[in-house]
Amino acid sequence: MPLTVLMAAGPANNDRYGPPIRRALNAAGIDARLVDTAPPDAVDYIVYAPNSPLQDFTPYTGTKAVLNLWAGVERIVGNATLTQPLCRMVDPGLTEGMVEWVVGHTMRHHLNIDRYTVAPDRTWNHDCPPLARDRKVAMLGMGALGEAAARALQALRFRVEGWSRSPKSLTGLVCHYGSEGLRAALSGADFVVTLLPRTAETENTLNSETIGWMKPGAVVMNPGRGALIDDAALLAALDAGHLAHATLDVFRIEPLPADHPFWAHPRITVTPHIAADTRPETAAEVIAENIRRGEAGEPLLNLVDRARGY
Repeated sequence: MPLTVLMAAGPANNDRYGPPIRRALNAAGIDARLVDTAPPDAVDYIVYAPNSPLQDFTPYTGTKAVLNLWAGVERIVGNATLTQPLCRMVDPGLTEGMVEWVVGHTMRHHLNIDRYTVAPDRTWNHDCPPLARDRKVAMLGMGALGEAAARALQALRFRVEGWSRSPKSLTGLVCHYGSEGLRAALSGADFVVTLLPRTAETENTLNSETIGWMKPGAVVMNPGRGALIDDAALLAALDAGHLAHATLDVFRIEPLPADHPFWAHPRITVTPHIAADTRPETAAEVIAENIRRGEAGEPLLNLVDRARGY
């Protein structure tokens, strides 16, 4: 009897992700029906996006796992009706996109490219940038995305130090943790990248105090979550000249309101949440693999820890 896999990601996402998921299930040899509607007690797996009309999971008594299409689960993890195993998306395509955004903007600020392309003043300034090996990058968040970005920057010879809330041991990477570790990671960093999940503990990780630990002239890049940074503290540090620039891809309100001060600030670059996106073809392979694992009794990939929130 075929499995029933419910697409509950909203009409647009169902249309975009449905065909590649069907192909991935077929390629994996999984006998499954991919449907938009089904009796709740007949559903084996749910492919999900948090803005789905499905918000009450109580009737889905036989569902073996809810497979989120996005990396972030903060909008669903607190749903009291969701008692089924929840898996977040760690998509190779999403990871590649994030690495490219982080490396691209780090190199942009490292080489001071804006000086020559954004507002050229026809001044012959022959100040060469230092080498990458003379620059320190603080990577806040050492999950799959943070580690991948850190490794790519290391390959370019940047000195990368990571930070996470709990201890991490990664070969060849200096990893700090906890409040004292955050100060050590930020201290002396030329570039700070925020790739933490959004939880109660990570909100405003960069605030007036922690920004004060950063060296004058540092650059902040946030492709993680808007709430990781205290907006008012960031603006104050930029206006005071303590920070040189902030390149931001994520915001507390999206789309970013047209009258938000970030748009017009001369030391802020806004990118419209394009650093990384779940790619249908590669994400479909992750979905199919988790269903295969579920049926084989193997551990699910990227299982969410409800207590930690990610």
